[in-house]
Amino acid sequence: MGFTLPRRTKKRLPDRSRQLLDLATESNREYLALEIGTSIPSVRLIRVLNRLVDYYGTPDAMRLDNGPELVSGAFTEWAACKGIAIRYIQSGKPNQNALIERFNRIYPTEVLDAHLFASLEQVQVITNQWQIDYNEYRPYESLGGVPQPLLRISISQYLLDGGMQRRVWGFF
Repeated sequence: MGFTLPRRTKKRLPDRSRQLLDLATESNREYLALEIGTSIPSVRLIRVLNRLVDYYGTPDAMRLDNGPELVSGAFTEWAACKGIAIRYIQSGKPNQNALIERFNRIYPTEVLDAHLFASLEQVQVITNQWQIDYNEYRPYESLGGVPQPLLRISISQYLLDGGMQRRVWGFF
């Protein structure tokens, strides 16, 4: 298992294009990073990924779209050095990255369309607040109406009681 990483560009601020880098685990729909900027070059992408790898551990693989920062030599070299398999989705096949496509329906409605922003910094602050709410408090129908933290506790207890011996949360 791994995590998904697409790139989306939208115009939501006057006279400025905004890019969103959204990074999620495939195993539990947790959004690990939501970065906002006028551009997200590969150097920034690698900085964000290093921070996540330091915290969560190295994933086995990443599912990506074909954005320029995601096919750059610097990024592919970084992934190879970390031993991370890169799985690009086919052009024109967003359903191959369904989790992120679902997110790209929810996030604009709940954040971008709900607020008027004066700056990219304000977008990032409100996005960070929304990310905490999404990851920690939102109940999921597919998880039996339970927020992720409660499910994590249940699975952790299962592992302690002799269940599967592999790491369940984080990157695989």
